[in-house]
Amino acid sequence: MERATFLLLLCFLVGLTSTVKGEDPYFYFTWNVTYGTISPAGVPQQAILINNEFPGPNINSTSNNNLVINVFNNLDEPLLFTWAGIQQRKNSWQDGVAGTNCPIAVGTNYTYKFQVKDQIGSYFYYPSLGMQRAAGGIGGLRINSRLLIPVPYADPEDDYTVLIGDWYTKSHSSLSKQLDAGRSIGRPQAVLVNGQNAKGDGSDKPLFTMKPGKTYKYRICNVGVKNSLNFRIQGHPMLLVEMEGSHTVQNSYDSLDVHVGQCFGVLVTADKAPKDYYMVASTRFTKSVLTGKGIIRYTNGKGPASPELPPAPEGWAWSLNQFRSFRWNLTASAARPNPQGSYHYGQINITRTIKLINSVSRDNGKLRYAINGVSHVDTETPLKLAEYFGIADKVFKYDTIPDMPTSVPTSVKMQPNVLNLKHRTFIEIIFENPEKSVQSYNFGGYAFFAVAIEPGTWTPEKRKTYNLLDAVSRHTVQVYPKSWAAIMLSFDNVGVWNLRSELAENRYLGQQMYISVITPERSLRDEYNMPEGFLLCGLVKGLPKPASYINN
Repeated sequence: MERATFLLLLCFLVGLTSTVKGEDPYFYFTWNVTYGTISPAGVPQQAILINNEFPGPNINSTSNNNLVINVFNNLDEPLLFTWAGIQQRKNSWQDGVAGTNCPIAVGTNYTYKFQVKDQIGSYFYYPSLGMQRAAGGIGGLRINSRLLIPVPYADPEDDYTVLIGDWYTKSHSSLSKQLDAGRSIGRPQAVLVNGQNAKGDGSDKPLFTMKPGKTYKYRICNVGVKNSLNFRIQGHPMLLVEMEGSHTVQNSYDSLDVHVGQCFGVLVTADKAPKDYYMVASTRFTKSVLTGKGIIRYTNGKGPASPELPPAPEGWAWSLNQFRSFRWNLTASAARPNPQGSYHYGQINITRTIKLINSVSRDNGKLRYAINGVSHVDTETPLKLAEYFGIADKVFKYDTIPDMPTSVPTSVKMQPNVLNLKHRTFIEIIFENPEKSVQSYNFGGYAFFAVAIEPGTWTPEKRKTYNLLDAVSRHTVQVYPKSWAAIMLSFDNVGVWNLRSELAENRYLGQQMYISVITPERSLRDEYNMPEGFLLCGLVKGLPKPASYINN
């Protein structure tokens, strides 16, 4: 399908659209969020549905579109949605996490309004409170390039979203109760591919179809809660072209390790015998391997998929080597006309280095996770609102953790964990993982350059291993056991932003924090005003509204 035709069709397919006074187009969505009974792992269980869909509806958009999503909460508990990887430029008001937003109360609605400014790529959304992500409410969010920006590959015949993730048959509320009691949620019971697992008995319907000789784009996201997954397609290599909003050097892979929270865009050509083929997702770095399958069918296909599944790689050294093969496409343009490589991040002076060490505590038999010895606790008054209304000192303290801890913390403090970083500084963050399991970190509001992942502990000498030329700009990075990862980024997006473990158990039990980027000017140049109708709660409820920001 020609790209121009495809993008025009999106205007009619993704929701109502309008353009006002030459602004970028607006797309409107209404979501009815309810519980429903599904059996994706063979056991009837309660799940979170959006407009009766599981997974939820895909959001199709184009760079700079404005999205208006009216969410009706018909669950029996508060609700928020977050948009993983969407940078919300100057607009942390719409990030949809507990540190920025008051929850949508039961039986009420709230409308998110945000622009996918200067972004392209493959993303997803999910409910961010408690363990709700383990119950569904998840969907794909894609941002297509504008027509005037060339894409470094031919237009695909079609564009498919593949959401893979581990799955628990216990309800999210049961999982929360386990964690509240200080116990781990243990191992998942299944792996799902777009909310299902093919049985292989001839009754499975295809998730996707391909015409012989045509090339298709698949956007693969790990939306699970615990396990890294390896993804492959029987007999079909995958050409990697995009990763979390960045065009990549186009290498071919037989399989890809997709860590929790990560997304990849690949091209797949239908050039094999016309029949069914399995997409396969299986757990990595686990004693027992769980596997999920979905069917791709050739339109002229005759014959079932082979029961012989392609093997997954073993060990994390293979995975580390694959990470090292990922490279930023320096000559391609992303959301803007200038080439990605025109931003020479490796030549910018580092103004601050922060080392974050994850740790686990079992004091008094209760499990908690921490970053630099602090296990984050959400506050009744969202951190962003406390700042905006000038009462931060009544809700939390800034900078309670050291920038450079010298050892793994042996004790854990339970309190809000908030760092204050100066606007427009270029900062190096080191994630150090002394544990025996793989970690995955997501940073809201930003894309960062993942310049290195290496075994051992970090020292300044390790900067010699950094990729300072073409590391991929992305929003989620894995850290292997007994290893470290280094990222670099410019803090140019004012707001309060969530830095979190993507492993739901770890995040729920405190392995997250917030980064506050403030400017004293209170200028619309740097940040939008609090939106009209914004939900208020906690200590700010009933307080006089602060003066609006102005242009200066």
